[in-house]
Amino acid sequence: MECSENNAPCLRVEDVGNDWLSSVSFELCAGECIVINGPSGVGKSILLRAIADLDKHTGKVSLDNQVCEIIPAIQWRKQVGLLVADSAWWGERVGEHMPELEPEQLAVLGFDEGVMDWSVDRLSTGEKQRLALLRVLVNKPKILLLDEPTANLDPGSVAKVEELLLEYCRSRPAGLVWVSHDPDQAGRVADRTYRLDRDGLKRADNKHD
Repeated sequence: MECSENNAPCLRVEDVGNDWLSSVSFELCAGECIVINGPSGVGKSILLRAIADLDKHTGKVSLDNQVCEIIPAIQWRKQVGLLVADSAWWGERVGEHMPELEPEQLAVLGFDEGVMDWSVDRLSTGEKQRLALLRVLVNKPKILLLDEPTANLDPGSVAKVEELLLEYCRSRPAGLVWVSHDPDQAGRVADRTYRLDRDGLKRADNKHD
């Protein structure tokens, strides 16, 4: 699939790889979600980190026809936001990690504005995961790289996260690269699904063609 002028921004990943990742190429249009699955150890997280310019790699990554190398790293990572599986928390209180969050987004994920005063130590794994997502959204990225964003959540929270992400994708519009091992989730959120293995990235469905 190629992106048109009407659905920019467009993320282009061209022959990206390294010692732990086979060469990968794909395009992602605004308002589109792709899901990547595959066995453990094939480089799904490494691929996301390479796109976010956190790991060295061969090939080229570009957004809106601007290659990553010409954009300052801090600016790139605001436009191309990575949500890792295990987020880092360095301050004592939630509010130290992000500016004031949008009340609507907080409410969707089951929080109110008082969460900014919560101690990080009191957060459950699932609460940290949901708040880490909101922390990434503060920068209003054009592309979201999601590494198992619902892996530690109960079914109700999974539904809320999916709702928030799909609404963000469609309303901005933004592009989502979503790593998930759950085929049911892929069926709910993906415009396209890919499988990553030692031989590279292959299309795994024909949805929305």
